[in-house]
Amino acid sequence: MASKLTASQALGTDGTDFLHRQRIAAQYQFSAMNKSRLKYCIFFHYLLFFVMLAKLSADILDHLDIFVLEIEELQIPQPLWWEYIWCGSLLLSFLALSAIRYNRIKTIQRYMFGIVVLGYGPLIYGVVYYFKDVWTYLTTNDKENIQIWQGMPYGLLWYAFLLLASQVHFFSLYFSWNLQSAWKARGSKKTE
Repeated sequence: MASKLTASQALGTDGTDFLHRQRIAAQYQFSAMNKSRLKYCIFFHYLLFFVMLAKLSADILDHLDIFVLEIEELQIPQPLWWEYIWCGSLLLSFLALSAIRYNRIKTIQRYMFGIVVLGYGPLIYGVVYYFKDVWTYLTTNDKENIQIWQGMPYGLLWYAFLLLASQVHFFSLYFSWNLQSAWKARGSKKTE
């Protein structure tokens, strides 16, 4: 059955002959989708970094001998070392972005290893460190024997942050693993 001929079609075709030529291999579609999703995870990692930086701002300004009354009035508790180490995990995003750009398997593997060490390592320490306060608050609702900040249990606030950060890291690792698999599949088909 012939359809209406347009100026962009070759004579003698009805426009459906492109179907056999316009297919993209599955691993390339999978790679493009996971690259986009990993970029979203990196974006959320940056957002969490700025939340952590806001928390660390009082300590950073104290080390620089800068006094800001509004920040000092918040009475932000002193940071622990794991908070600074977790901030270092942001530098790994540059590895991931480089791996995405050039489809480098080794670079994405370094990113994944770094997220486990610099991302999950400090988060696990934070979970263990604040567990006693959170458990005490959840079981007894006692606010006198735990650390309180602005009327809220400090450990519970940290658990909210830790939950979000662990989800971002989990999905970053998942999409990185998918990218690694897609790139390895692409490489194996070239060698066959």
